[in-house]
Amino acid sequence: MKAARFYGPGDVRVEDIPEPEAKAGQLKVKIAWNGICGSDLHAYLTKVPQYATSDTINPVTGEKAPVTLGHEFSGTVVGLGEGVDANHWKVGQNVVIEPLVSCQKHSTCAACAVGTRNLCPLAAFIGVGGWGGGLSEYIAVDTRYVHILPDGVPLEIGAMIEPLAVAYYSVKRSGFTKGQTALIVGGGPIGLFILKVLRSIDASNMVIVSEPASGRRELASKHGATMVLNPLETLIDGKPSATALGAAVYDATKGVGVDVAFDAAGIQAGLDAALLSLRPRGTLVNVAIWEKDPISISMNLITGRELNVTGIMAYTGVHPELIEAVAAGKIRNLEELITRKISIDDVVEKGILSLLKDKDSQVKILVHP
Repeated sequence: MKAARFYGPGDVRVEDIPEPEAKAGQLKVKIAWNGICGSDLHAYLTKVPQYATSDTINPVTGEKAPVTLGHEFSGTVVGLGEGVDANHWKVGQNVVIEPLVSCQKHSTCAACAVGTRNLCPLAAFIGVGGWGGGLSEYIAVDTRYVHILPDGVPLEIGAMIEPLAVAYYSVKRSGFTKGQTALIVGGGPIGLFILKVLRSIDASNMVIVSEPASGRRELASKHGATMVLNPLETLIDGKPSATALGAAVYDATKGVGVDVAFDAAGIQAGLDAALLSLRPRGTLVNVAIWEKDPISISMNLITGRELNVTGIMAYTGVHPELIEAVAAGKIRNLEELITRKISIDDVVEKGILSLLKDKDSQVKILVHP
């Protein structure tokens, strides 16, 4: 079968590899769609810790590069391994994969023992650290990582459940409730998904999006942002300024500040603006994976306003309720965020490189293996 294999930064190859068969406790899934993730782009540019390398064996998957890429995917069950409950799992079911994997050593791993496997020190992802991936024709995967896609939810939307789970979990961690206000820094896929989740909770509260790309600002407006700001045009002395962006948010909220700010950009200026935009005792949720760390943060600002600062690592335990919410129509029009569909042969040129070069018009690219 065809598979897009990750050898290291700048080196993704579409190759023929053996087709997997379902082992005991596994399903064989024919993959329909796989979304290209921002973390895939980072890994293409530079070394990212979670991604497989050629010189280190992943302690959970037992694999090293090359591995098959792709962790945002949906497909159809085509085979059941030995011991799989045939009353629950059936050939022909459409499914989505929850790709986060961990050590599952409950006797020694405190995170896995209490159900927060996303915080396991060895946490990895199918399609990142091994065990196959969504950028292939088939995958064999343990049933514990599979969720049935309800009737009426297209497989294209199924491929968006994984990144949507990041947004859904971010909003849950923020404590956002109906009637509150929010700022989203970064209008890329995750920022736009956060906007969709916020709007599923409250259709009319103030949600501000800060994003430099005009195409993504237009999408933010279309999908419910009360106000969109271009951080390159919020100026002090003719230069872009986090202070000016924070002031614009305070003006928009009549001098109060927002209840919650989400940093989905992962740059210093965005973090500064998010903190400056918060009301006293407001909450900042860092969603982004930062390329450069450490960064600076104003502890005096946090102390002076008694701000709550937290972060999220992927997600845990939200897939069932999220899938139910999508099936019930609470989170709608996700297909409008799909800006391109391509074949696996074009995954580098029309997928990865296109997203890197054209952030203005491209948001979510789906690949059909």
